[in-house]
Amino acid sequence: MALLFACQGSSNNNGTNADSTGSINSAPDTGMAQPNEGNQGTQGAATKSTVDDKTHNFMNEAAMGGMAEVEFGKLAQEKATNARVKNFGEMMVRDHTGVNNDLKSIAQQKNVNLPADLGKHKDHYDDLSKKKGSDFDKAYMKMMVEDHKDDIDAFEKVAENGTDPDVKTFASQKLPTLRMHLDSAKAIQKSLK
Repeated sequence: MALLFACQGSSNNNGTNADSTGSINSAPDTGMAQPNEGNQGTQGAATKSTVDDKTHNFMNEAAMGGMAEVEFGKLAQEKATNARVKNFGEMMVRDHTGVNNDLKSIAQQKNVNLPADLGKHKDHYDDLSKKKGSDFDKAYMKMMVEDHKDDIDAFEKVAENGTDPDVKTFASQKLPTLRMHLDSAKAIQKSLK
């Protein structure tokens, strides 16, 4: 989840967040209503959310983290000086856009409103965006290693013990990609020392 959570971009990128944010914010949303809070009465039984609070929290964290990975990846493509770091950023944008779209689809089916901004990850984005050259490369890759470790832990927990079968399958299916990202991030980080 850290992978999905830790790499979030700023909301003042003059539209660069629109694509990744739009791909996550799957349901018409005027706020971040919990799936079991008062909004069910107007949605009807067919669209009633079926996820519990724990699952909803995982989905929210995965959405924010996914948006963050995309925005940090864009930043790496722009600011990294090392070709491997730039390529890793490109992979993050590509892979996490796909993950974000998959999560969006599940959220629509479950009538879950996902966050439309980077939330807690904006500060990380702002800090990283101030770095330059090899300092940027090292900081970005360090963050990617730490985030992916956390993400794998969170996704494993949901894959093993999740209560919603669709979200459980989603987490299970994304684990190989997250593990591959971690392996790549570790190798790149090691080469930068």
